[in-house]
This record gives sequence, C-alpha cells and structure tokens, in this order.
Amino acid sequence: MDFSNFLWMRDELTLLAVILILFLYDVFGTEKSRRFFSATACTLLAVQTALLFLPALAGEAFGGMYRTSPAVNTVKIVLNAGTLLVLIQATAWIRRADVVIRRGEFYILTLMTLLGMYLMISSGNFLLFFIGLETASLPLTALIAIEKYHHDSYESAAKYVFIALFSSSLMLMGLSFIYGAVGTLYFSDIAARLAGTPLLYVGLVFFMAGMGFKISIVPFHLWTADVYQGAPTSITAYLSVISKGAAAAALMLILFKVFAPVAVVWQPVLWGLIVVTITVGNLFAVRQKNLKRFMAFSSISQAGYILLGVIAGSATGMASLIYYVLVYIFSNLAVFGVISVIENATGKVGMDDYNGLYRTNPKLSVAMMLALFSLAGIPPFAGFFSKFFIFYAAVQEGFYVLVFIALLNTIISLYYYLLVVKAMFIRQDDCLIPAVQSDGASRFCIALCVAGIVIIGLLSCIYTAISGVSFGM
Repeated sequence: MDFSNFLWMRDELTLLAVILILFLYDVFGTEKSRRFFSATACTLLAVQTALLFLPALAGEAFGGMYRTSPAVNTVKIVLNAGTLLVLIQATAWIRRADVVIRRGEFYILTLMTLLGMYLMISSGNFLLFFIGLETASLPLTALIAIEKYHHDSYESAAKYVFIALFSSSLMLMGLSFIYGAVGTLYFSDIAARLAGTPLLYVGLVFFMAGMGFKISIVPFHLWTADVYQGAPTSITAYLSVISKGAAAAALMLILFKVFAPVAVVWQPVLWGLIVVTITVGNLFAVRQKNLKRFMAFSSISQAGYILLGVIAGSATGMASLIYYVLVYIFSNLAVFGVISVIENATGKVGMDDYNGLYRTNPKLSVAMMLALFSLAGIPPFAGFFSKFFIFYAAVQEGFYVLVFIALLNTIISLYYYLLVVKAMFIRQDDCLIPAVQSDGASRFCIALCVAGIVIIGLLSCIYTAISGVSFGM
C-alpha cells in the first residue's frame, strides 16, 4: 500500500487530530485546566473548518474506495459550520449543575459522529460507506443517553439504538443483495454492471429503507419524536440538522453515481415518499404541544423538502440541497437555541409555556420568530430562497405535480409555525416565563444564526458560490 493515499484524506486526518488532542486534554488535563475545554474544542474545530476552505482537488485513494472532490468538500464545510454552532450552543447546558457528565465525552463523541459523516460522503465503496454510517450512528446513541441520571435520556437512547440496529441490518442485507447481483461494492463498477434483476431491486429497496431511517422520512420516522423529546436539547439540535443533512447528501451522491441507470425504478418510489413525508410531518406538527416534539415533526417535513433536491438529480439539485441544508442549519439551530436557553433556566418546553413570552423576553421572542419565518419560507428570509431554489431544481427535471403538492404543504407549515409566534406575541398568561439571562455563548450562537438567516437570504453570492462548484452529476 502506498501511504501517499492518506494525503487525499486531509479533512479526515485534520479532524482526527482535533479528536486526539481533545482526548489527551481530557485525560491528562487538570481539573483547573479543563475549565477551558469548551473554548478549546470550539477553537480547534473552527481552525479545522478554516482549513477546509483550502482548494480541494478531485481524486481518489485506496483503489477508488475513498473519493474527494470540491462538491464533497463543500458538504463537509456546511456540516462543520453546523457542528461548530451546536458545540457553542451546548456550552451553557454542559455547565448546568444538574448535568453530571464529563465535558470531554460530549465533544469527542460529537466529533466522532462528524468523522463518520465525512467517510459517508467521501466513500467510493459501500463497505467504507457502511463503516462511516456506523461510525456516525453509534456515538449518537451515547450522546442521546449522555444524561445518564435522566430517565427520558436513556429511554430515548434505547429506542434509538434498537431502530438504528434494525435499519443498519436492513441496509446491510440490501448491500449483500446488491453485491450478489453485480459482484462488487465499488460505486463505479456497480454503475457499469447494473442490470434490471429482481435481486438488485430488492437490494435497492432495502438500502433506501435503511437510509430512510437515518433521514427520518415517512414511514421510517416513528422514532423521531420520542428521541427528540427525550434527548438533551443540544443533541436534538445536532440530530435534526447535521445528521439529516449528511445522510441526504450521501443518498443523493449514491443514487445518481451508482443507481442512475435504474432511476426509472426508484424515482417513482422517492416521489411518493416525498409527498407522504411532507404531508404527514406537517399534519402531525399541528397537533403537538411539546416544542421538541413539534420540531421533530417539523424536521420530518423538512426532510421531504430536502429530498426534492435528491430527486432532481442534477448539478442544480445538488447545489440547492447543500444551500437548503445550510439555511436549515441556521434556522433550526436558532429555534433550538431559544428552546435551550429557556429550558436551562426554567425547565419549560411546552408551547403553552411560551404564552406572552415577548413581554418578558423580547429578544428571544424576536429571534424565535425570525427563525420560524425562515423555516416557513417567508421572504425575505433565507428559508424562502432555499425553498425557491430546491423547487426550481425539481421543476427543471419535470416534477411539476410534486412541486405543486410541496407548495400546498407550505401553507400548512406556515400555519403551525405561526401558532408559536401567536403564543409568544398575542396570547397572554398569568404565569409568564420570567426574564431569562442567557449566557454569552448562547447569545452569540443565536445572534449568529439570526444573522445567517438574514444575510444568506440577501446575499445571492452564497448560492452562486455553491452552484459554481463542479458536482459532476
């Protein structure tokens, strides 16, 4: 083996270096020095993210098992940005007196999941893809259960791990069928040898079912609300955006680099899944009174919109998907930032608890309102442009009816997002949430997310820069 192959893995090696530094810091650092652990972790990840902006050439290593390109590098930058925001946002939660965890555990496990996502989207072989998927999934189970003295936390982890094991088993069975049909696991070789055999179709169905669990699309979504509600809010935020975005990008790359010759088979299936996912997510979100469950069904609906970029299957579709995920990261993390601040101070996460919030916490209310407007796709916020571009990508490929159904569903989503706004600004309550003094890290994160919601929507150069990347679709 030529060790120069590892030079292509610049992103993975730099992230692994960050993980090792934090691990050594956590093990050998004194109690006094570990007070700066959060700041050190965020700084190291910020430096590593900056390194990702260095030009990335297209190439492959280890005989085509690992691949890199400017498109893959762009996805990694977006994932890094979201992870960095989550780490900053989690600072106040980790410092709470009732949270009995070792700080290093949270940061190292989170970055390990990010490393797995790197491998997923850089894989050129289903074996490496599966290793990356499990590297991303297993630490998430530990993160969900990290508050080991909270019943809801480890109950959610138990539900998540059983569903994750089941979905991984389905996917592994599907990959074995694909291997049996074509005799290889390399993406380029599979695309060259594809034939419309029943064994291949069964394998493809199982593979998409396994990915459906990871993205939480209907009917593979039943774990989402329970896990989101029981997990710590910072972990819920990470699950809702980073994990979902990485899985969607990986699914698109695989479907159109591996299974494009049989698109006539899986595109109608994906068409139906998108419609059901958006509709069911919206309808169930209307019924929720717990804000974390509310955001769970919102994220299911958003997964359907993200898949519009997948079904488009073009360079425009890939650019729109990445742009949508970027906007979704800022919008969703702004909402979870406000929820986290209020939950840390009062323990309240019910929608009725937010009645009259504007009277006591006007800044948090305005930040929540802007983020919800962006998620709903109201102009001039970034969410409007992300939906416009992803609809445009689908229309370009002739999916007119699908886009029309998605547009109708935006009316439902606007209604339930406005329910929260109504509670904060119009409804009144005798027992208002008192004025909350948030910590500096949370204020910075929420302000950064709100700025992103406004600026990303107004600066067209951001989408232009993403669409200017060669995606090779």
